[in-house]
Amino acid sequence: MSKTDPKIIVALDYPDQEPALQLVNQLPPELCRLKIGKELFTAAGPRLIETVQDKGFEVFLDLKFHDIPNTVAKACEAAARLGVWMVNVHALGGKKMMQAACEAVAKFDKPPRLIAVTILTSMDEQDIAEIGLRGSPEENVISLARLAKASGLDGVVCSPKEVNQLRQQLGEEFCLVTPGVRPQGADQDDQKRTMTPKQALRSGASYLVIGRPITKADDPLQALTVICTEIL
Repeated sequence: MSKTDPKIIVALDYPDQEPALQLVNQLPPELCRLKIGKELFTAAGPRLIETVQDKGFEVFLDLKFHDIPNTVAKACEAAARLGVWMVNVHALGGKKMMQAACEAVAKFDKPPRLIAVTILTSMDEQDIAEIGLRGSPEENVISLARLAKASGLDGVVCSPKEVNQLRQQLGEEFCLVTPGVRPQGADQDDQKRTMTPKQALRSGASYLVIGRPITKADDPLQALTVICTEIL
């Protein structure tokens, strides 16, 4: 694992800034990046991003923008101005929306990586049917990932179970970011389509989003180090 391109993205799924920073202060930026999602960003705002960036961490801003094209474009511009490493939109917003997002971040000298959420890893076939989509979760993921690539995005968020097929169909340069990753023996929590970190990378994942196995560990640094050693 390259120290300049750590593969682990630690999910800071906290209700406010204080516990998030307590964890961040235990982790080295050469071993991981950080994901800041809806709950924490709503509570702590852009200042938290600046704080962790000052500590040397790169940030994946996980807000899953999904709105009309102009609104999403403006939101992506705002994220780019914060200097985040990665930001995401929801592929179900459609091609025009994703293209507008691409055009918005392309204006910057160092644009963030722009990826799309496909089907949430907490969703199984019954969940897919209930919202009116046909086919399996995997079939919908592939369709949405193709649309994201055609729209100019850098990659997608997907379950590790879809990684191998997406890698074969969309090429080596397409970025595949995988939540639903659980170390051997860890609880599955609310994830239904999971894989171990080593399995996910061998299948073709680019980056692994890992939360509770690290954030809820008695020794978060040790938990992160064990995972990093596993995937070497």
